[in-house]
Amino acid sequence: MSSSLASPLFPPLRLAPLICVLALAACGGSYSDGQAGEDATGPFTDVTESLDLAFVYDNGMAGDRTFHEIMGPGGALLDYDGDGDLDIYAVQGHSLARDRVAAGDDTPMDRLFRNELVESGKLRFTDVTEASGIRATGYGMGAATGDYNNDGYIDLYVLNWGDNQLWRNNGDGTFSDVTEVSNTDSPWWSSGASFFDYDRDGWLDLLVVNYLQVDRAVGRVTDGDYTTAYDFSLEGSASCVSDSEEAEDCEPSIYTAQRNSLFRNRGDGTFEDVTDRLGFGSVFGPALGVVAADFNGDGWPDIYIANDGRANELWINDSGERFQEQAMAAGAAVNGAGAAEASMGVAAADFDGDGDEDLFMTHLSDETNTLYINGGAARFDDRTARSGLGPPSETYTGFGTVAFDYDNDGDLDLFVANGEVEAISAQSDEGESLPYRQRNQLFSNEGLGRFEEVTGDPVFAIAEVTRGVSRGDIDNDGDVDLVLFNNASPLRVLRNNVGQGRPWLGLRLLNEAGGRSALGARVAVVAVVEDAGNPIWRRAHTDGSYLAAHDPRVLIGLGSADSSETVRVVWPDGSMEEWTRLERGRYHDLIRGTGTLVEGVS
Repeated sequence: MSSSLASPLFPPLRLAPLICVLALAACGGSYSDGQAGEDATGPFTDVTESLDLAFVYDNGMAGDRTFHEIMGPGGALLDYDGDGDLDIYAVQGHSLARDRVAAGDDTPMDRLFRNELVESGKLRFTDVTEASGIRATGYGMGAATGDYNNDGYIDLYVLNWGDNQLWRNNGDGTFSDVTEVSNTDSPWWSSGASFFDYDRDGWLDLLVVNYLQVDRAVGRVTDGDYTTAYDFSLEGSASCVSDSEEAEDCEPSIYTAQRNSLFRNRGDGTFEDVTDRLGFGSVFGPALGVVAADFNGDGWPDIYIANDGRANELWINDSGERFQEQAMAAGAAVNGAGAAEASMGVAAADFDGDGDEDLFMTHLSDETNTLYINGGAARFDDRTARSGLGPPSETYTGFGTVAFDYDNDGDLDLFVANGEVEAISAQSDEGESLPYRQRNQLFSNEGLGRFEEVTGDPVFAIAEVTRGVSRGDIDNDGDVDLVLFNNASPLRVLRNNVGQGRPWLGLRLLNEAGGRSALGARVAVVAVVEDAGNPIWRRAHTDGSYLAAHDPRVLIGLGSADSSETVRVVWPDGSMEEWTRLERGRYHDLIRGTGTLVEGVS
């Protein structure tokens, strides 16, 4: 894909009348509660305690080192009540002891926290789980979000170690479990999901990726008063034993991978399983990360799947009729040395500023995290060594990762959530029950896909077992904040202290007024940015990372821009519109059909 808007795909821009459709409550400006002011000593501040957020993921460890206990959790940032600020959904685990069947009032379950920012003017969260009607008592792994029924309210798909759940947002602050009627259960070990419109019919489809085959079901009742009872062994073995006869964590390579599931949205509230019909059943591995994006520039969303210790998969979309796995030919199946790595989290974004979707994924310690740069038409090159991302990652095990412009300079940076899967001897020697703690990392994009680690921020000195990470502007001040989902440690909210100091533009892309987010839409912003003449490309999506869902809004840092911007939106159906002179420093709703149509592009 060309990096210029003045190309056959992108004819020269024409000015359009100012259209500022402002439906978000935050559109009049930003909110502040003074929590990240003069006492901030780095790019981020941990504000969890001041937000009255008290949540700890219960992994149910009983000492036998079963595999699932160290793989979660994740969660989601979503505006479930449509008030213009981001709420938090956190999945919960629990003990899987064989005699634990009854699900009483004290049963650990997922929690929904409502953001009170717009209503009160102060950033704080309230636990509204009971009022929401969500009663998710499965062994939670993560979540995915999207408006599957096109009613304008964000729905929630919960990934479990066991049966998943689709929670329909009723639009009145409550949710209903529609898993059975919608035909979207995936009763395995689900490790990721993506809502995306693969056939461009206007309805979000759902891809669920799974990890390893488990021998788990020993009984289930469905009247809501009980939860699933599990045989928590993997292929008959509750734990793995080392040569020294001590329990240790199991290697994924000894287990059988579980096939993935692609569900097509029929548009009537139900889905059909089209996995085999569209080719997805032919190849699968132990999947841990998934992201949808148009990698070859043909206007149809493709799929990238990160597998643990096996070749990754790139599924190219053939006009919504079929998918073909082409990762090896595209150069994105294995690293530059030809080795498959233990891929966990994945991010797809334009890291080098040339207008197409590149790939970044996290790996085990003793490997390096990997950056694939897209040369156009889904032809990838392993640029890890030249990017500066290799050596700093060798001693860490990365899981969640997000691409975001933390300082709003116009270049996409990277956050990596770390935490080991093999015991760290120093922590074991101190008697820690979860000896996998590592610090997280932030990498600043210095331009053209070269990165440097940001050091000196106290929040990145904290060592925990972080798995999922969600990105989003939780305080609506024009920069991206982070929510960290930790294993057997408190959930953390990291508030951005620096991004709002530069010009920014916030966009919510909608298919119709008051309607659903246009997931998969791409945005090109033409602005005067220091040392960069190319458009800034971003994509509206909630998938990627690891077990996490994100803010669907597009937040674009404009660097040192000193002129009005022209914004072009490429909608999921391939049509294009543009807006000009959108006011900086606020959020805008861009509704399909209200901009100036760019002709000649399908």
